[in-house]
Amino acid sequence: MEAPVRIELVDINAILKTLPHRYPMLLIDRVINIRSDYSGIGIKNVTFNEPAFLGHFPERPVYPGVMMIEAMAQTAGVIGITSIEGTQKPRAVYFLTIDRCKFRKPVMPGDTIEYHMRRISRRKAMWWFHGDAIVNGATVAEADVGAMLTD
Repeated sequence: MEAPVRIELVDINAILKTLPHRYPMLLIDRVINIRSDYSGIGIKNVTFNEPAFLGHFPERPVYPGVMMIEAMAQTAGVIGITSIEGTQKPRAVYFLTIDRCKFRKPVMPGDTIEYHMRRISRRKAMWWFHGDAIVNGATVAEADVGAMLTD
């Protein structure tokens, strides 16, 4: 049975307090529907002003797949950190693994990406999640990612 929603919304101000990432490497705008450390959905509003579009590609801008995978890990980090009780929060989130990664469709300026993350397993301060990047109901990328929280 899936856990009930524990946190409805983690907005950008709370994300900035949770993750060490900053512009241009903070790649999520909010996280919604966090169910303990089991699942949550990261949201990214892709705009033409993204720095990656200067070179990827000037004639036909496509949001880089590697940035979607990093955003999956950031979403997983927010889910993991917000699930920790108490005020002592980890100061860093480190990417551990990327497995079974597939890119299915291009993402363009104007798209909103939903990063649907579901926990696969957890061991102490390490989490593994499966992520589906979805735009307008269609899966554009998927991967299994692992992250570790540290002090």
